[in-house]
Amino acid sequence: MTRAFDGDKLVIASHNAGKICEIGALLEPFGVSVVSAGDLGLDEPEETEDTFAGNARIKAHFAAKASGLPALSDDSGITVDALDGQPGVYTADWAETPNGRDFPMAMTKVWTLLEEKNAPEPRTAAFNCTLCLAWPDGHDEIFEGIVRGAVSWPMRGDQGFGFDPIFVPEGHSETFGEMDPAKKHEMSHRADAFAKLVSAVFGRNSD
Repeated sequence: MTRAFDGDKLVIASHNAGKICEIGALLEPFGVSVVSAGDLGLDEPEETEDTFAGNARIKAHFAAKASGLPALSDDSGITVDALDGQPGVYTADWAETPNGRDFPMAMTKVWTLLEEKNAPEPRTAAFNCTLCLAWPDGHDEIFEGIVRGAVSWPMRGDQGFGFDPIFVPEGHSETFGEMDPAKKHEMSHRADAFAKLVSAVFGRNSD
């Protein structure tokens, strides 16, 4: 059975300021105070799995064991159908440079590859988010969320982060980068995964 979360403090197993802000806002209504792995001075473990769930587990269990507190990790990325699901779990890696992450460069790479393949429109894609809530005793719960849409060019908007400026969710004309953050939070892949997390772990019927 799903294990209920009955504490009041949670480690967010991330060093990504954008993710920490989003997750903190989503947890605020439940009276849960959050601290990030970065705040605790924890290292970032090497992500060696080839699935979102596998990497989410690595991060959550590492933070839970190191902190002695339940830890929530988020492994997410964009999968582009015409690129055989790339960049997928390597979404952040595509942005890595010697001077930090350069997402405009990574988004340009995606579009360049699509152009080289002469991929037909719409150039469908999906944002995927897998959450792992892990306890220090080794127990964990996994929740997956997804939002479908298409890759758009040129980049538009500065409201989001990562690949948001080139992703237009189904049924909308704005990119996630142009969308009001509150509107994005209501429909994002992270919101989808969080709704499942909340229902199972913070809900009254959890066991």
